[in-house]
Amino acid sequence: MQSVRDIPRDSDGPVFREPWEAQAFAMALSLNQRGVFSWKEWAATLGDEIKKAQAAGDPDTGETYYRHWLAALERMVAEKGLADARTLSRTRDAWEHACARTPHGTPIELQPNDFGDA
Repeated sequence: MQSVRDIPRDSDGPVFREPWEAQAFAMALSLNQRGVFSWKEWAATLGDEIKKAQAAGDPDTGETYYRHWLAALERMVAEKGLADARTLSRTRDAWEHACARTPHGTPIELQPNDFGDA
């Protein structure tokens, strides 16, 4: 974990603004622990995603850090053949649909109709 730099943190460790950030963080840790990718691979991919975002105008204030983390995670998952880009996009769209229909403060749960083709 020491080799994963620039994670927003306080004196107790990593800090997350939203639950999805913690979940993305945990998924990356789990995939690393399972040997899907090394921290060196992760750092290179995350760094590339940050550079792409900066080139597209991201001000890099730290508020979008976990968006870059998620982009790197999705990219690694696709590159390693764990899920293809279409599946990732379809699932992302389903989560957005589920989020839009879920009242604030209620846990978001995916349902078949969130996928639009079920």
